[in-house]
Amino acid sequence: MTHRLSTFTLTALALISSVTALAQSQPAPGRPGTSAATAAAPQATTDFIVAVVNSEPITNNDVRSETQRVMQQLAQQRRPVSDAAALAAEVLENLINQKAQLQVAREMGMRVEESAVDEAEKSIALQNQFDVAELRRRVTREGQTVAQFRNQLRDQILMQRLREREVESRVRVSELDIDQYLRDQQATENAMDAEINLAQILLSVPESATPVQVDALKARAQRAWERARAGEDFAKLVREFSDATADLVAGGQMGLRRASRYPELFVQATRQLSVGDVAALVRSPAGFHILKVIEKVKPGLPTMAVTQSHARHILLVPSARLTEAQARQKLLDIKKQVLAQQADFAVVAREQSQDGSAEKGGDLGWASPGMFVPEFELTMNRLTPGEISDPLVSRFGVHLIQLLERRKASLTPEQQREAVRAMLRDKKFDEVYRNWSQDVRNRAFVELREPPLS
Repeated sequence: MTHRLSTFTLTALALISSVTALAQSQPAPGRPGTSAATAAAPQATTDFIVAVVNSEPITNNDVRSETQRVMQQLAQQRRPVSDAAALAAEVLENLINQKAQLQVAREMGMRVEESAVDEAEKSIALQNQFDVAELRRRVTREGQTVAQFRNQLRDQILMQRLREREVESRVRVSELDIDQYLRDQQATENAMDAEINLAQILLSVPESATPVQVDALKARAQRAWERARAGEDFAKLVREFSDATADLVAGGQMGLRRASRYPELFVQATRQLSVGDVAALVRSPAGFHILKVIEKVKPGLPTMAVTQSHARHILLVPSARLTEAQARQKLLDIKKQVLAQQADFAVVAREQSQDGSAEKGGDLGWASPGMFVPEFELTMNRLTPGEISDPLVSRFGVHLIQLLERRKASLTPEQQREAVRAMLRDKKFDEVYRNWSQDVRNRAFVELREPPLS
């Protein structure tokens, strides 16, 4: 099973962004329950066809309602529309592209199951912190039926899958690309532009300290430094040695901030260090400092520390003998049995899971962000350690996920390169997608029509 993250996720699609804006909108002054968009809506007029894409029409009402939606979204973002006619023309072009892409997907036999639309609805509702029933009420209040909203979601999911299938396979990032990017970043790097989070142990040296006292404090600092370098719990060492009482609660951490906001002495001491390293003993007018690099974010590079998840899952693949609904119900039954301590998750995974992880009891190991497909990762990220999800559908089948634990981890050099690869893929994806989209548009028969004479 491949878990690679697609560049386009549901939370990035325009439709979901518009619903987020919708959720935040407030009724306009005047009639109760009337939104600003509804109050400003023009009077209904006779509809007519403005474009035909391979025999499928786009109507004036299609363009007008989509333009109104975009204008509402821009208003929420406080971005004024300077040229409404240009916006309408852009909306029409986008609708033509969408129509052409949907036709390609359907010609290829691609379909979207109802459960995927259900999951998308749940995701939107969760993002806006209300349930699906409230989401549907708000959609209806804005003048759209639930069926229309779900059809739009279905189309967005279908286009997402088409893009993953047709575009991602064309995006290539070589090792030479990564090497060149890292060289370019190193050549232009300004240490003071980086963001770092340092933890410190401070052994204060009074101004009136005698040489003997200074030597004793230095020896004590040396012992703390050696233990820190040996890998002892830094927070524990802070409590034992540090005189900086303000840092005790945070384990000595001073917080992620621009390097320019740290003493230059600290920046120079940690400049060449990686996350997790301990600097050589630093002497300042305040005393002796033991510094550990907790996090380091360089401009143009991915963060070198991430939150990793350790999860396991059971995968059932729908077939002629097992429908998707039956797979969901089977996994729901398994969840109930595990929660009631009538079954062991790992044992069931070994016996029934259809994923390569089955022999390990479904264990997926430690995973950094971006290793799983969006729908899997989104559900996993909402779990607390020990919690089991409801069944969810991905392109691989139906999953039951249990989150085991989370941790903050530094990326290894290999993981850092993979993070750069993912970043470069995102950049290349945009260019490849534009070329592919234009090719689909060029291959479609598009007839633009003038409005009828009044």
